[in-house]
Amino acid sequence: MKKTITKGHNGRLGNQMIRNLAVSLIAEKHNLSVDYFNKDLITNLGIELFSGNNAYERTQDLNNHNYFTIYNCNHLNYNLNPNKDFFQTKEITNFLYDYLHTDPIKSKIIEKNPFNERYNMNNDLFIHIRLDDCAIHNPGINYYLNTIKNIHYDKLYISTDQVNHDIIKTLITNYPNTKIIEYDEIQTFQFASTCKNIVLSHGSFSAIIGYLSFFSTVYYPEYESGKIWYGDIFSIKDWIKCKV
Repeated sequence: MKKTITKGHNGRLGNQMIRNLAVSLIAEKHNLSVDYFNKDLITNLGIELFSGNNAYERTQDLNNHNYFTIYNCNHLNYNLNPNKDFFQTKEITNFLYDYLHTDPIKSKIIEKNPFNERYNMNNDLFIHIRLDDCAIHNPGINYYLNTIKNIHYDKLYISTDQVNHDIIKTLITNYPNTKIIEYDEIQTFQFASTCKNIVLSHGSFSAIIGYLSFFSTVYYPEYESGKIWYGDIFSIKDWIKCKV
């Protein structure tokens, strides 16, 4: 018997987490059996991806357009193929965000975080700067400099995938006490989410940091034409949009 499977070739960890969680919520409602890509890694965050008993001979594509129709149907009698889409519409990502912020989900994530003693106990600023293959889409140095100026903080932390980039060098020159964080992906999510102030870049990895930041003030760059390769994943209530 076939089953629902999420694959890893279509996006890095942030994309995988959004897709897996979107599938998990449908699976939990309809008791679907699912094989998740990177399930063990994501479980380390305290996020439990659901897999049930139901598997079928027939499989239907799951995408942005039919997501809520399938989620809300009364009876699901087929497997899902979610691997042709990214589930990064405002409606879907707000749905996932709200789920992560409800108990007991929120409490499990907090409990699993090895840095959880930092929640509500610091006035730190964490900046995630996505560069690497998407450096040309980065909002640019002025976004970071101007946003930092408007934040009162004690310590400044930066996480990046390209530490020798000019943006990083400029920030360290302007803020010489900056500490570069070099944790793995999961620990980066966990540490970043405990900081009081968080400045995000573009992309799903940044968005996930924000989704897991339960007690933080979150800043993100406004959308720029030609610099977006992802969906509307930053339109979260109470997040602060900043000029670039």
